[in-house]
Amino acid sequence: MNSIIEIKDVSKAFGGVIANQSISINVAEGGITGLIGPNGSGKTTLFNSIVGHHPIDSGSIKFEGAEISTFKVQQIARLGLLRTFQQTRIYSKMNCVQNMLISIPHRTSGILDMFKAHSPETNERALELLEFVGLFSKRNLIAGDLSFGQQKLLEFAMALMNEPKVLLLDEPTAGINPTLINGLIDRLKMANEQFGVTLFVIEHNMRVIMNLAEHIYCLAHGELLAEGKPDDIQNDQRVVDAYLGAH
Repeated sequence: MNSIIEIKDVSKAFGGVIANQSISINVAEGGITGLIGPNGSGKTTLFNSIVGHHPIDSGSIKFEGAEISTFKVQQIARLGLLRTFQQTRIYSKMNCVQNMLISIPHRTSGILDMFKAHSPETNERALELLEFVGLFSKRNLIAGDLSFGQQKLLEFAMALMNEPKVLLLDEPTAGINPTLINGLIDRLKMANEQFGVTLFVIEHNMRVIMNLAEHIYCLAHGELLAEGKPDDIQNDQRVVDAYLGAH
């Protein structure tokens, strides 16, 4: 399977703190890749580097074969590479449908596009995706009144509204009621299979990531510790020690 994201020897430091040190990762096109590691291992820093939130110090980040390590956030978003966050970034004073429609400028030319009238097809797409994530019945509710788990589902639907090629998910199940997690896993898999969205997922819930990802990378202390299929990672003593040592 071809790599849609190629990370090679990427390093990033903040002052004297090294967040990422010579990390190399390939994200398979059309697949689901996992990224795990104890808190402070550099996972979110790597995600931020990929989507242009800050420049890397050295190394290379390629998307579909083109170097993007010097690109800004909006440039990268227009390529079809988007991310979600540990804390949701929704418009809490707007209802769910309005959130869906206002999310579209990520793939358009300017901020004023969010205030333009949308076509019937766009409005229908918004409703279909709210149905897809299980929020259709709450489509007219103010987003800030949703539960945290429902807000995460809304943010996921908003990202899908932009028809991304790759979606980076930062701890998608964190803060979600355990009874809802299986439904979220199913929707992530469906988005991958039905919409063809490549997923790159940071996740602390080992049951989730082992059931979701096809290939997993593990970071520790800012460095790549291990990689492999879920069964290999679960049985890798280095990974076990890294997690035990973090608690």
